[in-house]
Order: sequence, then structure tokens, then C-alpha cells
Amino acid sequence: MSERAARPTRADYVAWRTATTRWRDDDAYGHLNNATYYELFDTAVNAHLYEETGVDVRALAQIGVVAETSCRYFREIGFPEPIEMGMVVDKVGTSSIVYRIGLFQGESDEAAAEGRFVHVYVDNEHGAGNRPVVPMPDVVRAAVEPLLR
Repeated sequence: MSERAARPTRADYVAWRTATTRWRDDDAYGHLNNATYYELFDTAVNAHLYEETGVDVRALAQIGVVAETSCRYFREIGFPEPIEMGMVVDKVGTSSIVYRIGLFQGESDEAAAEGRFVHVYVDNEHGAGNRPVVPMPDVVRAAVEPLLR
């Protein structure tokens, strides 16, 4: 029998941002829709990259595409309280970055959910369908290395 990883806490994350929940974010069961968790992970990562690099990351010669995502759910969250998103980087490779994003709502020190989000950098010069894996830009590396834990 394998041991389940410990539930993450606020101390596990380095960078923070807050998202406002919307009425439409809840599903028919009255909690945050699963797809919204993934939107929050994407927003946390890309907002950090925009702010820390100071450039439009979509216009770089090498762009990060999502190669893997997953989510562990620990408790329900939803509208109307804001969601705090903590982020940490587990690995920075030559062409990839592995992020973890914890979602917190209310006063709890324990994450309500944690996402794994992997960017792989590809050539952006020739468009979709013809994007070989390439080393990530130095400006991106500089923005994410401080998040390594």
C-alpha cells in the first residue's frame, strides 16, 4: 500500500496571488467547477511569468505549452470567497518547468486543492503543428528559479 502525500500547507509555497470567484465558477453541485481549478492554475503561472519577465510571453521566440496537468482535491471551495493561489517550482530543466499551485479559501492553513502544471518550451517561429522542443528563454528561467523549493 502506498502512502498518500501530505496535504500541502501555506508554508509550502513561495509566490502568491488572489483570484476573485464569480457566480458562474460554481457548478450544479454548488462548488467550484473542476475546469475552473485548471483555469486558476494557468492564470497563476502565466500571470507570474508576465509580471516577473516584463514581456508578453506569448510573443517570445520560445513559448511554454502545457504538457501535463493534474489536481488533487481536498475540500470544496467556491463562490463568493476569494481564492488565494500559492505557487512553487519543483524543477527547472533545460526546456521544462514543473509547478505546483495550492488553492486556499478562508482561514485554513491547509490547501483545498493542489495542481501540478508542467510547461515545455517549444519553438514559436513556425506556428502550431511545427513546434520542436527548445531550451526555455533566459528571461523565463530567471523568473522561475527564485520559486524553486
